[in-house]
Amino acid sequence: MNTIALDTLKIVKSLQASGMPANQAEAVAAVMRESTESADLVTRKDLQIELAPIKADMTLLRQELIQLEQRMTIKLGTMLTIAVGAIVALTKLL
Repeated sequence: MNTIALDTLKIVKSLQASGMPANQAEAVAAVMRESTESADLVTRKDLQIELAPIKADMTLLRQELIQLEQRMTIKLGTMLTIAVGAIVALTKLL
């Protein structure tokens, strides 16, 4: 994972320019530096690496669903043909 480069001097000067006392501005900059140093940040490349297997699994699942749909269509067509055949046979017998 990556960390953010933080210009604490620029932050302190900006806060002081807006009227914040120097000691408070330095404390805010220190807290910001500490929080960014301890944070695990994710880049797009990190996400792409982690998501690649998930995308592959989703593609495989889509293919399996298409095959399942085709099999179900065939089975439903077969059952419908048998049902129509049975109805025709019964109507001829009666």
